[in-house]
Amino acid sequence: MAVSPPRPKGPPLNALRAFEAAARLGGFSRAAEELGVTPGAITQHIKTLEDWVGAPLFERRSQGVRLTLEGARLRPAFTTAFDKMGAAVHALKELSRTPRVHIAALPSVAQLWLSSRLPRLRAEHPQCQFSVTALEQPPNLLREVFDWSVFFERPESDSKGIVLEHDEIFPVCAPHLAPSIKTAHDLTPHTLLVDDTWSEDWDIWAKEAGWARPTGVKTARFSLYALALEEARNGAGILIGHASLIRPDLEAGRLVAPLPMQAATGLALMLRTTPQFQAMADSFVTFE
Repeated sequence: MAVSPPRPKGPPLNALRAFEAAARLGGFSRAAEELGVTPGAITQHIKTLEDWVGAPLFERRSQGVRLTLEGARLRPAFTTAFDKMGAAVHALKELSRTPRVHIAALPSVAQLWLSSRLPRLRAEHPQCQFSVTALEQPPNLLREVFDWSVFFERPESDSKGIVLEHDEIFPVCAPHLAPSIKTAHDLTPHTLLVDDTWSEDWDIWAKEAGWARPTGVKTARFSLYALALEEARNGAGILIGHASLIRPDLEAGRLVAPLPMQAATGLALMLRTTPQFQAMADSFVTFE
């Protein structure tokens, strides 16, 4: 009679993925952002893996977590394994008869910068299908099924990215508000429009301009930069404009920059790509 004993079970794949991300990124919260889950889910995955192993992989501290010696020793092998799996998935994707380019972009970049360039991109590459997903954080192109990413990032963080434009910020407003703003101090009576993604913009610009923003200045907050921009066009207040995103509004006269002072954020609009679409990315940087 045939005997079919139960096979021993290995650790869940999601637990292994959570360990690798937390080990590589240095924390559960950052791993959760990359994998699109909650920090609590990462914590549970790590606990499951540690229970399976029978040994701790992270030291829990009040300031966060740190790999144990055993965890640190295992991390490189898991990183290599998941990188190879990601490469295999991209190779599988290349078998499609119709090339597909899936682009990840910050919501404001997707709406205000990328959308106007997609028609030309499609026209120059009619054999390709283009899809866009708006994300708050850049994806890991080695692991996820994205081919391009377009985000504001620090250019020195990765030499492989293509710098499209360095980020410069300055106040912008509807044309009828501009005559009342001659110096930074003239901003005080107006409502300052604040985008939650770039909540530090006003502080960055004010420091460069030497403006000590008074307490009690009226502000209006928005979770979407495109909505804050529309309110600026409507004359609801003054917005910190990112040059690469509001240039069409300046050229069309929908917005004006009442003050000459600009500030660099230290970020740049960057394009990253998988090797398969590197040549396409290199030609894309010439788009106006």
